[in-house]
Amino acid sequence: MKPVIIDHIVKSYSSKKDKVVAVDDLSFEVEQGELFGIIGPDGAGKTSMFRVMATLLVQDSGKALIDGFDTVKDYKAIRQRIGYMPGRFSLYQDLTVEENINFFATIFNTTLNENYDLVKDIYSQIEPFKDRRAGKLSGGMKQKLALSCALIHKPSVLLLDEPTTGVDAVSRKEFWEMLKKLKKQGITILVSTPYMDEAGLCDRIALVQNGKLLSLNTPEGVTNSFDKPLLAAKSSDMLRLLKHLKAAPGVVDAYPFGEYHHIVLNKNYNRPELENYIINGQADAEIIEAAPNIEDCFMNLMKN
Repeated sequence: MKPVIIDHIVKSYSSKKDKVVAVDDLSFEVEQGELFGIIGPDGAGKTSMFRVMATLLVQDSGKALIDGFDTVKDYKAIRQRIGYMPGRFSLYQDLTVEENINFFATIFNTTLNENYDLVKDIYSQIEPFKDRRAGKLSGGMKQKLALSCALIHKPSVLLLDEPTTGVDAVSRKEFWEMLKKLKKQGITILVSTPYMDEAGLCDRIALVQNGKLLSLNTPEGVTNSFDKPLLAAKSSDMLRLLKHLKAAPGVVDAYPFGEYHHIVLNKNYNRPELENYIINGQADAEIIEAAPNIEDCFMNLMKN
């Protein structure tokens, strides 16, 4: 049986005024030893889905299985098998690095020494600061401590909810390198992120928006499914250019993308006609071919 099976999960939150559906009939399966990404913006339902998998929330309907155990009926067994790292730093900030990891090891009836080989690549980076209180650590160090605590009991499934949010670029890169090493040890890893550039670091990804699944594929499969011509344009007045592009003939969509605006076009668009239209509006406009990436695909799927 696959280590993670999500079958038509629905989770909603109700108030006196309205009802918000956070996870809307979401289904996917994760292979053994896979690095699986759940990609979507804030409010897409990622955290709610992770809390269901971590047995911290009960879904309204559907079924979630971790290593064959039901998240509702078998929550105690699942908690012994998963490592969970929530989006917000949730360790004890008044305890030291060493005290935190020893505390979590004790909860799972193990010790740091017993499982040191599993966490040594990560823990060795913060071990020089083992007497420092967790609340005094930098963002990157907090992240490494939280991951060490999540791994200390040798979980078979690792759930990481937006682990790189608010972390500097160097620490983000280091974190993904650590995940690749953990994957080689056979751990199944699910990671959520709002950063589209991190999607390409996963084996497979699920693109989600408003609790719904937009696409489930490899990163290459997602980008290869983009079936419209794509150009990029820039000029000295980018705001004016964007308004001009949205009114251009053959343009389906236009949006800011780094130093350029990306332009999604109809398949039968006329390139010379489009270029003349743009240059007549802004003489210094530069237009080049562009290769679609995950963000382009996400924008296209949202629009459709």
